[in-house]
Amino acid sequence: MNRLVDSSLLAWKSAPRRRVLLVRGARQVGKTYAVRQLGKSFEHFVEINFERDFEVKSFFEGSIDPEVICQKLSIYARKPIAAGRTLVFFDEVQAFPPALHSLRFFHESMPELHVVSAGSLLEFALGEIPSQGVGRQTSLYMYPMCFPEFLMAVGEERLGDAIGGALARGEALDEPFHRRCLDHARVHMILGGMPAVVSEYAASRDVEACQGILDDLLQFLRDDFVKYRTRVASSKLEETLSSVARQAGGKFSHTRAAGGSPIAGHKAALSLLVKAGLVHLACHTGSRGVPLGAYKNEKKFKAFPFDTGLYQRMLNLDLSHHIVKDSVRLVNEGALAEAYAGVELIAGMPKHLKAEIYYWHREARGSHAEVDYVIDRRGSVVPVEVKAGGRGAMKSMHVFLDEGLAERGIRLSQENFGKVNGIEIVPFYAASWVPGGDSISEHGDCPADAG
Repeated sequence: MNRLVDSSLLAWKSAPRRRVLLVRGARQVGKTYAVRQLGKSFEHFVEINFERDFEVKSFFEGSIDPEVICQKLSIYARKPIAAGRTLVFFDEVQAFPPALHSLRFFHESMPELHVVSAGSLLEFALGEIPSQGVGRQTSLYMYPMCFPEFLMAVGEERLGDAIGGALARGEALDEPFHRRCLDHARVHMILGGMPAVVSEYAASRDVEACQGILDDLLQFLRDDFVKYRTRVASSKLEETLSSVARQAGGKFSHTRAAGGSPIAGHKAALSLLVKAGLVHLACHTGSRGVPLGAYKNEKKFKAFPFDTGLYQRMLNLDLSHHIVKDSVRLVNEGALAEAYAGVELIAGMPKHLKAEIYYWHREARGSHAEVDYVIDRRGSVVPVEVKAGGRGAMKSMHVFLDEGLAERGIRLSQENFGKVNGIEIVPFYAASWVPGGDSISEHGDCPADAG
């Protein structure tokens, strides 16, 4: 399946000031597949998996001269390793920190060689290495498949072109296309964007089979918690992840997650889940300008799972039952709609930076004004309200705008593209286009040299 990140990988390949690339993201989001696809554009491709290829670990002991390491890897893989002709891929590199540490020297000693590394728990390993060397590496963040990628997978890429064109022109999408997009978005919201699930749906349209894959993935992620055991007990990770699903759509409470027990362990558990990419946080921001993070309050935040299909299975919801609901009833499940909007907005943010998303509420006593999300759109503060139904009051949005915090706002709903009292109306299915620009060609763009 094609991914939007493919173009970013090709841009990195041809960049004159290329650095060693770290592909980061949660487990099973398609990192390895994407790098292997990139490998097809090279004459030679050498893949080393540090959870599988135990023998190569000895190559990184003692001297970490990249030229010496490459000579040994070439013999091991039975392939030449030559600058400009070979892509060297270190997968699950977090499993062997000495290899991760060596990456900085590849840029210094062999800058023309294409080197990519990936891993699902890179954040933990990177935190344990004193210095990786600023300017020697760059990152590319991957997430589950967003709606444009879902359309490509099910053979509807022309619908994606039509959405980008409508957004660029500021015009409504033709009504038949709009309804078709809503139908596809309803399925994508229910099943989520994990590549294995989308691939199954594209091939069979079998929702029960997709649900089975989601259950397997969820169990796999939970089994993975044993790798965190030196930091937090697996039971607290499971309790916290389940609580994130239950509390999605509102401000997160550690007390509710702890269920009466001390909250310290659950705070640590949430931090680890965020690091692993399994949970996204939307911190409160005063929204006085960009960067939004300069005005954030880390004690007030919302939390939501990184994939809406897994989110619903965490709640034991039957996806086969949901899939036959009409779109109005389904999307009216507000917490799901807000979580879906959140993951789509994040998917549309620049891939070379870790995505950050925020929310806002008026801090004056007695005020209930709250905007679901606030994003940085090309250097401008943009509030985003999520309306699960077709329409809805926009009181909080108007409070935000009246206070001079932004010049315009966006409402995500089932409505077609349009404007109401200066507020831009964007359908749910176009949410991932919103952060990056006004056309699909700018969607998820990553600078060639990332830096």
